[in-house]
Formats: sequence, C-alpha cells, structure tokens
Amino acid sequence: MKFCPHCGSPLAATVLAGRERLACSAECGYVFWDNPVPVVAGIVELGDAVILVRNKEWPERFHGILAGFLEKNESPEDAILRELKEELGLDGEIIGFVGKYAFFQKNQIILAYHIKAQGEIVLGDELGSYKLVPPAELRPWSQGTGPALKDWLERRGIKS
Repeated sequence: MKFCPHCGSPLAATVLAGRERLACSAECGYVFWDNPVPVVAGIVELGDAVILVRNKEWPERFHGILAGFLEKNESPEDAILRELKEELGLDGEIIGFVGKYAFFQKNQIILAYHIKAQGEIVLGDELGSYKLVPPAELRPWSQGTGPALKDWLERRGIKS
C-alpha cells in the first residue's frame, strides 16, 4: 500500500509503539497496521485416512490440509466446518483444537482443528484433487499448515 485510503496522500514509514508502520504523510490519522489475516485449517479424518487437498492453482504434486479464510461474523469453528462443506461436500465434527501457527511468509495466523468427517467427497470449485492418506504415511511440510500436521501426528505417537 502506497497511498492513504482516506485522503490519498502518500504513506510514509513512521515509528509507532516501537515498530515501523506506514502512516499518512498528511497526518489525517490513518495507519496501515498490516495485521495478520486469520485462516482456519482442518486435519480432516474420513474413515481411517486424512484428506489432503490440492487447490486448482497449485502444482499437481502439492497437497495440503483443508484451509480457508475466516469470514466476518464467523467463529473459527464455524469457518472450518463451512470450508469442509464448501470444498469437500462433507459434514464434520470438531474433535479438538490442534493449535495456532504464525505463517509469516503470507502474514497469516492459522487456527488448526482436528475434524472427523462423514459423507461422500464432492470437490468444490477451488479444489483440483484430493487424496486419502493413512496417518502413518503423512509427511508434514515445514511452512503454513505443515507444523499443525506435525503436532497432530506427534500427539498421536506417530513419528513424521
């Protein structure tokens, strides 16, 4: 962001509360805080396997756990169950909260849940494919939702 959305003046680096922020150079009071975006993620079990999904925009070999943005007036729990229904056509029950994870590269905070799902998978518009993977065969990745999957596997006594 380069210009103030209130008055159109250029934004300038300013130190506020001990951190550098972008603020309106005309002193209209606007500060671009650039706060992290809340994201929900679900380690979704269907039967004896975990569902990994591939967004249509990802390379063919990339799969991850279900994730999506928290919407206005929505709890994180409602958001992940909505994503489950929208993207996989499944109903689910939240078994527990896995944890919160900072994803600095995308300026996101990820709230991850363990979900037991039921139904038949019907892919939503954003997904290109899915695969069912037994927990013992899962290999967490280092960024994004990968640390949540790693923690979940460790709690189950599965070495990744």
